[in-house]
Amino acid sequence: MSQPLLQWYALYGRNNLPWQLPRTPYRVWISEIMLQQTQVQTVIPYFERFMQRFPNINALAKAHDDEVLSLWSGLGYYSRARNLHQTAKIVMQSHGGVLPDDYQLLKELPGIGPSTAAAIVSQAFNQPVAILDGNVKRVLTRFFMIKGYPEQAQVKKTLWELANSCMPQENCADYTQAIMDLGAMCCTPKNPNCPNCPLQNNCLALKYEEQHLYPTKKVKKTIPVQNQQFLVLYNEQDSIYLEKRPPVGLWGGLWCLPSVDEEDCPLDFIRLNYDLSGEPPRQLMTFKHRFSHFHLQINALSIKTKALGNTLSEKQGQWFAKEQINSLGLAQPTSKILTFHYNIDVKNECSVR
Repeated sequence: MSQPLLQWYALYGRNNLPWQLPRTPYRVWISEIMLQQTQVQTVIPYFERFMQRFPNINALAKAHDDEVLSLWSGLGYYSRARNLHQTAKIVMQSHGGVLPDDYQLLKELPGIGPSTAAAIVSQAFNQPVAILDGNVKRVLTRFFMIKGYPEQAQVKKTLWELANSCMPQENCADYTQAIMDLGAMCCTPKNPNCPNCPLQNNCLALKYEEQHLYPTKKVKKTIPVQNQQFLVLYNEQDSIYLEKRPPVGLWGGLWCLPSVDEEDCPLDFIRLNYDLSGEPPRQLMTFKHRFSHFHLQINALSIKTKALGNTLSEKQGQWFAKEQINSLGLAQPTSKILTFHYNIDVKNECSVR
């Protein structure tokens, strides 16, 4: 498999991505974390901004949490950013500021699983360690006609064995990028470009004309919908009240607008929880925000408030002027709502969770 794949990569592969120029361990690591569950074209501008602000692991380790989350805001899956920051600190403290070139050591660091560790050592250190991301799973399940949902334990075990058996002992970095590129550019989820695939002569799914059956899809479940009211609480100075989410969980560590269940009265909520009085709410917008495991139907309301006491100081939040908003790490729905409220482009708003 490796020889025709490498020949194809030399002609058609993506060999000018930002993290390949130059291909350093630090740049490979950052890119691999960003690319988890996120497409290349989405990652590129985030990667370039991240590198401009944090050109090395020392700069990242010294950064404040809010700054890291602000630069990540819009990419989604924010635990990646927190793990990235924590790993940078560990590498500075325990590894002399040098990212380990050992697969087992890498797997012990926050946010680095088996496939990500393999991608780092193969691409940054040219070691023959196979990866198994979504693109690779798709290529292997079609090439070998592996039945069963790829995330099932036994199926995944088989795929790991095949991935390792296909891994060459030389040109490891190029092979790793090549098989990912093949899955992204040729062996795509829908309408794969089989006539131009370098593996077409030996692909079993193509031989039996069953490419569309692989990989086996997971049985879909009904995705629940939750209804929430997001409250834009602003005062006489046009400052906005935001709360910082706990480090772990949904939008962990990001700043968010207060929210209440659909059936709750917003004015009662802010009086009881924040000791604020408010004018009648004004509806701003409604939209659906999608997560992998549920959908959030959001009704955004704007409420001009007046303080009744000092209980706001007990909350994990504070008032921010309009000029301060872009310096914060915002949850995407909050960013979208504030963009509409202020009629300005809040930089953290993006199309990805």
